[in-house]
Amino acid sequence: MKQEKISKKQLLGALLVEQGLMSEKQLKEALKRQDQVGGQIGSILIEMGFIGIDDLCTFLGKQLGVPSANLFKVDIGREVLKQVSWDKIKAMKILPVSMDENSLTLAMVDPGDMAVARDVEFTLGKKVRPVVVPAFQMDAARQHLFQHPKETLQGEVIAAEVDKGRKRMAPDLISLLQYLAESGANVMLLTAGVPPSIKMHNEVERLSMDSLIPIDCEKYARDLMSDRDWEVFARTNDLDLGITYPDIGRFRVNAYRQRNSISLALRYFPEKMPSLKELNLPDWVRGFALRPQGLILITGPAGHGKTTTLSAMVDIINSHRKCNIITLEDPIEYLHKHKRSNVNQRQIGKDSDTFSEGLRHVFRQAPDVIVVGELRDKESFEIALRAADTGHLVLSTVHADNSTSIIERVINMFPPHQEHLIRMKIADCLLLSFSQRLVPLKKGKGRVLAYEKLINNYAIKSLIRERKTHQIRSQMQAGTEEFTSIDASLAGLFNAGLITFEDGLRFSENGQFYRELTAVAGTDR
Repeated sequence: MKQEKISKKQLLGALLVEQGLMSEKQLKEALKRQDQVGGQIGSILIEMGFIGIDDLCTFLGKQLGVPSANLFKVDIGREVLKQVSWDKIKAMKILPVSMDENSLTLAMVDPGDMAVARDVEFTLGKKVRPVVVPAFQMDAARQHLFQHPKETLQGEVIAAEVDKGRKRMAPDLISLLQYLAESGANVMLLTAGVPPSIKMHNEVERLSMDSLIPIDCEKYARDLMSDRDWEVFARTNDLDLGITYPDIGRFRVNAYRQRNSISLALRYFPEKMPSLKELNLPDWVRGFALRPQGLILITGPAGHGKTTTLSAMVDIINSHRKCNIITLEDPIEYLHKHKRSNVNQRQIGKDSDTFSEGLRHVFRQAPDVIVVGELRDKESFEIALRAADTGHLVLSTVHADNSTSIIERVINMFPPHQEHLIRMKIADCLLLSFSQRLVPLKKGKGRVLAYEKLINNYAIKSLIRERKTHQIRSQMQAGTEEFTSIDASLAGLFNAGLITFEDGLRFSENGQFYRELTAVAGTDR
């Protein structure tokens, strides 16, 4: 069936090109648009202005071997319309156009469907003469009949209905950004074929707007990008950038191509940095942020606030220490104003080519604090460990499952002959491994932070050096001053009535331990 449809659309397009009514380039553009948003190829050709309606009707008739009709030029009375029930008009995509004593002229999008014609013939006891009409005209006629069931159907009314559909206006970009900032959502998604959407509690909710078309998404992308950004995107088909609107806030934007169109993911960051209390971060985090030397690692899934926690720590340092802070970010998300410290924020791709390249030169910039948006490779970790070992405070995020697995992940980046050395360095330099999840609140909108902490003391150092990192969880599962599991944090949120049992279980590391802590062990809830 799919192959048959492809053949039909190619046949119509090839015929139009053969007759000189459109170019092969125009046909390729129309077919590309059809792949992106669906619909009939003839309707798309009309919408893009490549052919006229009369030409389309003529060629549809030639292609399918039946007469054609231009619904813009016919008026259909109530007596004719009553010949076919609304249920059949809606379900079969047909429309009675005219009749005489023995026959009914029936407009159809697919006149080759003989079962439909026979059904109408059997019901009316009259011969049916099918005529082909463009799909967009049929849709407009049926839309008007649905809204005005007792009226006649005039050609100019169908044309007005089509024009009304064509005049759909994509929402203004500023209005969308304003909506995102005020909605409480963390992400907006702009994709051709569906309305603008937001992510609330990690679930996509579509807004009550028209679906976007590829031209809309391309316009949004061009509005968000500088000329240089657009050149880079045209070459790479993927781009991250940060942009600030003074009256709205700051946004992280990822633009990418899919199905030959552009899609955008926009994440909102409020201009004012939230406090530790607002983020549900424990107050002891402040003490670690103000340490003069060492390594702090923050882990967690994408979209669970790692960057916000990192930025909150930078703000604490900026507010309380007189030091030089160098950040490497992709892109820059929160903009830090100079307070007691100097804050130098470098964007990967603009101020430095890569994280590792930026880190290679960071020692020449007289840093006291080095902040890396994400440590991704062996070289970056090597430099970060050297910096933490030579009198600098290093903070970064890393993708890892929990606060203990991150240690083995770093070690496994290095060749076996370096394992012992790297274990020694991590054991000596690591201050804190902090893992977090954002869990939907039980009541109202929003999410609350659940966290796992691993503070590197003498006992932890020994386990790291002796290749016994896996024992940290088993030996300290019940909770100590050095280690608090994510399960204990989730249980605390559930017992406080902030989250549901099911959401806590979904984010837990050890489901059975979580059940025991919540006193609902053995239940199937």
